[in-house]
Amino acid sequence: MKKHVLILEAEGGSDKWLDGHRLDTMPIANAIIEKGFEAEVLFFRDEWVDEIFTRALEKSSAVIVRINPGNLVNGEDKLFDMLRRLYDTGILIMTHPDTMINFGAKDALAKLADTDLVTTDTYAYYSHDEFKESFPKSISYGIRVLKQNRGSTGSGIWRVEIADEKVTCKPGDTLPMETKIKCTEAFDNHVEYHTLGEFIEFCKQYTDGENGMLVDMRFMPRITEGELRILMVSDAPIFVVHKKPADEADAFSATIGSGATYTYHKPEDYQNLVESFVEAIPMISEKLGDIKEPPLIWTGDFMLDTDENGKDTYVLGEINCSCVGFFSHLDMGIQDKVADEVIRRITEKHNC
Repeated sequence: MKKHVLILEAEGGSDKWLDGHRLDTMPIANAIIEKGFEAEVLFFRDEWVDEIFTRALEKSSAVIVRINPGNLVNGEDKLFDMLRRLYDTGILIMTHPDTMINFGAKDALAKLADTDLVTTDTYAYYSHDEFKESFPKSISYGIRVLKQNRGSTGSGIWRVEIADEKVTCKPGDTLPMETKIKCTEAFDNHVEYHTLGEFIEFCKQYTDGENGMLVDMRFMPRITEGELRILMVSDAPIFVVHKKPADEADAFSATIGSGATYTYHKPEDYQNLVESFVEAIPMISEKLGDIKEPPLIWTGDFMLDTDENGKDTYVLGEINCSCVGFFSHLDMGIQDKVADEVIRRITEKHNC
């Protein structure tokens, strides 16, 4: 067994510190070293793909990916292809590209719509024509939230509601394209008014291109009370962060950039929610692609709802696993939990 772990980063981007690394990258590397393994951090470039592949093949038992795909100038295709080839040689990849895609794509919500995690009226549109045909009917049921597949920090996430007082409709009606609608983007809670037809054409940018899609889900009014993010290392919950949107008109975004406030809690503070999520991981993995292991570092975001008996319940709003950061909580020793899980997977694979 090779006791060497390669950690990959991307150069540049807003997630880097003075040394050019993510604030949580070197703590992970150092935690692995302290536990008796070697750890090396390299930057990934497309033109270096062959050299990185050879280096990992010769030295490493595992590769940890700490790359925000948005920081790769030419996208993630070459990175993902290299990682898949390394995986085929027997090297552990954390997290594997297929797992990143299956867990992290917004249509994961639609794939879970027949479970207790997500409302049944959650849909995914993979073409502009499909969206154009279905959304004018979907919005007749009430306020909707649209999520693009490629966005982050609230970009391309829109709350859409009817703003035309002249329009009267019943659930299931198809609204006319000239219907006036109010659109609020989660990126900064700014408001725009359009006709339904104008907005549908605007959303063509989200469904066009490779991996283009839109997810359409019911708006949860209790989002103003805050969203709950469970941070996981593999199948172990580490903490829960309560993300409360800014106390402003139209605010529904739970991102720091939009003014939301974050409060951190122990998993046991939300024991029922956390336990039910952990119990659901095997089912989630099966429905999202028969994934053998959960991502290395990932999150599940939940919104409050109320059931038919008036009791609190939770609805899954998103899964993130491409490059979840935890640099603001290094004092909790999360890097040690990550290192322990990496070494556990390596030794288990090699029966050590």
